[in-house]
Amino acid sequence: MKFLGVIPARYASSRFPGKPLVDIEGQTMIRRVYEQVKKSQKLHEIIVATDDKRIEEEVLSFGGNVVMTSETHQSGTDRCAEVIAHHREYDVVINIQGDEPFINPDQIDLLATCFENPDTKIATLVKEIQSAEELFNLNIPKVVRNTSGEAIYFSRQTIPFLRGVDQAQWIEKQRFYKHIGIYAYKVDTLKALTKLPVSILETAEALEQLRWIENGYAIQTAVTTHETVAVDTEEDLKKILKLFFNK
Repeated sequence: MKFLGVIPARYASSRFPGKPLVDIEGQTMIRRVYEQVKKSQKLHEIIVATDDKRIEEEVLSFGGNVVMTSETHQSGTDRCAEVIAHHREYDVVINIQGDEPFINPDQIDLLATCFENPDTKIATLVKEIQSAEELFNLNIPKVVRNTSGEAIYFSRQTIPFLRGVDQAQWIEKQRFYKHIGIYAYKVDTLKALTKLPVSILETAEALEQLRWIENGYAIQTAVTTHETVAVDTEEDLKKILKLFFNK
């Protein structure tokens, strides 16, 4: 089975314009992501998918693979689908966030193992929640899984709700999971997903993956122990510099 890693990278982020090109201790964010992804043992090729010439030029400058994609895409999933239309030799596409400059390559490899089961069509990662701060943070999507490890539902609210239990005790009484936003798809499934209309649940929660569940697609999950640190805002960048460079 052949795996293609795609890193969608937009310049026009609403919360942090130009963040793929922001400098992180001498290297752009997109370069740091690319260099981390290269350490994966499972990927056969890596491609940055962008709609901006400045990002294209940066990736080419450090010898990376890059393709220009449409400016009209609404999600990284759509951008991945455009890439795979020209790379039909692959079986699975792994959609890697372009704003996680220190992503652990073991997470990519763990996600790829989900496809050892031939029935897997979509896969993603989850991580056990360890603190009440994470548990009740509405910016952190939570996920409930079935006994097969498939995602039943994603929500920004804390799920499941523990009836009759004081919230201060929830973290002790139940195992909760947060979603780690890296996806993998069988190629045919990826093409089909991009044709689905925006769904009611997706609109309600602003979570794209609910569209897939609402249309009957099973999403296999794997549990990672590695933390991920995404850069959505300039404040996040300051946290990254402090965490990794003691700045």
